[in-house]
Amino acid sequence: MTMRILAAALSVFVAAALVPDPAVAADAKRSVPYYASISATRARMRTGPARTYPASWLYQRQDLPIKVVAIFKEWRKVADPDGTEGWMQANLLSGTRTAIVRGAGPVELREKPNAGSRLLWRAAPGVVGRLSQCGNGWCRMDVKGQAGFVQIGGLWGVEAGEVLP
Repeated sequence: MTMRILAAALSVFVAAALVPDPAVAADAKRSVPYYASISATRARMRTGPARTYPASWLYQRQDLPIKVVAIFKEWRKVADPDGTEGWMQANLLSGTRTAIVRGAGPVELREKPNAGSRLLWRAAPGVVGRLSQCGNGWCRMDVKGQAGFVQIGGLWGVEAGEVLP
């Protein structure tokens, strides 16, 4: 009887393993390049698209924006904000759009998407926030509950002219 239970459990596990992850399947249909973010608290970038390739970087920054530049099965070739390229497993990435502040000084987060609106916050270079409502050169950026509109020229993780809902 124990053997039957073990066999049943094993067959369920094997069946689940053979069903493709819908998120990975949907992601594989996207056209590259596109932006995503690191969803894991620890994510390894590898020199090739398999675990047998050596890790070149260990990222410990959840929500860091990355650009997916190639797709191979369940692996994504990505570029980080500094231009470093390598391979990550798709399950370490998220479709959540984020951006990192780039440049010599802070960016201003404003109440509305125009330079004349009230200044709410400033975000220093290196700050990462979640993006929404992008259009006309502005995005709403949320940094751990502190949100405002920022001009996209000071961000990496969104393209000029890009529109997000």
